[in-house]
Amino acid sequence: MTTSDYIQICQRVFNTYIRIRDKDLPCISCGTKANVQYAAGHFFSVGSYPNLRFNEDNVHKQCNRHCNKELSGNLLAYRERLIKRIGTTRLNQLDAIKHTPVHYTITEVKDLIALYKFKINNLKIK
Repeated sequence: MTTSDYIQICQRVFNTYIRIRDKDLPCISCGTKANVQYAAGHFFSVGSYPNLRFNEDNVHKQCNRHCNKELSGNLLAYRERLIKRIGTTRLNQLDAIKHTPVHYTITEVKDLIALYKFKINNLKIK
């Protein structure tokens, strides 16, 4: 398997972690708690900022169809609620590192997979 294959696996595990972590929270963008499908929505997109792909401050539960897809992330509302959730200091830290290149090794990605599986299991125990 290639690094890209492992990154895809890690993305699925990470997204699962985010949805479980945020299960009791509303959509980060519109605030809905409706019984809809939710995604792990990235504030800074993976396509533009791949180094923030697995940054927990950058990813939050988001209603999949409406905010994530139809509104392309609904970023203005996302930003407002993100500041309330993580604060301006942590948002500024994301902004400061968003252009820092990242080059994962297979071992690093495997470690991330193990880390997020561990975090998922810890959340399920609670």
